[in-house]
Amino acid sequence: MGRYFNATTLVFLGLIALVVVWIGSGMITREPIAPPERAQTRMPTVAASWSEAEEIVRELVLYGDVEPVQVAMLRARTDGIVEEVVSQGTRVESGDVLAQLSSDDREARLVRAEAQLALAERDFRAAEQLAERGVGPEAEAQARLAQLEAARAELRAIELEIGNTTLRAPISGTVNQIVAEMGAYVSPGGEVLEIVDNDPLVAVVHVQQAQIPNVRVGASARVKFIGGDQKEGRVRFVSPIADAATRTFRVEIQIDNADRELPAGLSAEVTIPFQSVPAHRVSAALGRLDEQGRIGLHILDEEDRIQFAPIEIIRARADGVWVTGLPERARIVTISQGTLRPGQQVNVQETPEEYLLGGAGSGASDAMQAVSDRIGADDSVAEEVEENGLENR
Repeated sequence: MGRYFNATTLVFLGLIALVVVWIGSGMITREPIAPPERAQTRMPTVAASWSEAEEIVRELVLYGDVEPVQVAMLRARTDGIVEEVVSQGTRVESGDVLAQLSSDDREARLVRAEAQLALAERDFRAAEQLAERGVGPEAEAQARLAQLEAARAELRAIELEIGNTTLRAPISGTVNQIVAEMGAYVSPGGEVLEIVDNDPLVAVVHVQQAQIPNVRVGASARVKFIGGDQKEGRVRFVSPIADAATRTFRVEIQIDNADRELPAGLSAEVTIPFQSVPAHRVSAALGRLDEQGRIGLHILDEEDRIQFAPIEIIRARADGVWVTGLPERARIVTISQGTLRPGQQVNVQETPEEYLLGGAGSGASDAMQAVSDRIGADDSVAEEVEENGLENR
């Protein structure tokens, strides 16, 4: 037993006991570890400006094509060879002679019909005189009268046929196309030429079901053509039934074109004003989407808390958009750093004048950057960003 407890072993065991006692005393006397202090949340800073609503007329903007008010195809009523025809592009009035067909044997048939009529008149007079004297039967006089009427009808028919060899304009307009050139043979009903009347012009658009209640016959409209020309017009027709394939309604806008400077077939942008509403003019870049996918703006309440206001864009142009859905006077957030939440308290700075709508050139851009830098400096602590659940844009 003594050989196991020599001096070396005792010293070793003593050292182990001493270390255990030292470690144990430290754990007993050590104060509990305090939880890390939560970083103090810092309030984000935004720039905002006041906006006043103004009366804006809501407009329905549609796209369509311009058509002539009338298109007429001149057709032959009898057959013949085209001996004369006007040239393409000729301006004509209703009733003008446009083409002439060959008479062929019609003049000879006319002479024969005239001779037959003269003979029938003579025979009728003779039979009538005999019947009046009681020498001839009354039936003979009636038969001669029938022959007379037939001769008159035959003469009238050949006169009409000869008259139909002269083709006249059914409407006023411009000769757009020559179908049968000189020397061509046309049969009854054959196409000879086309006439187009461009005064007035008609802009044709198709209106969706949701917008058709805003369109009325007689309403004013603006029509802008390719190339920049613009004219005033009026709605002349609204279809009473929707197209079965597209579920849209055909609408026609009549445009004065007395000088005939504008051709048909142009593409056109048609603007129909229909309602006056109060709206705010803002930059399109301020639009945001909420969790429901609605487009809106961040505005401030009386306590400088963020509110999300859904909006509807009623007019859009290069210099801004007009929106409804805001109070008549609203303080709109123009610059922010990170994501804002409804109800969030913020520090507010006024938007520099150069950054407001109407600021131009690099001045507005520099002002925007300067304010954005200041706001970014207030919210630059990464831990704070994580704490607020924000992300730098």
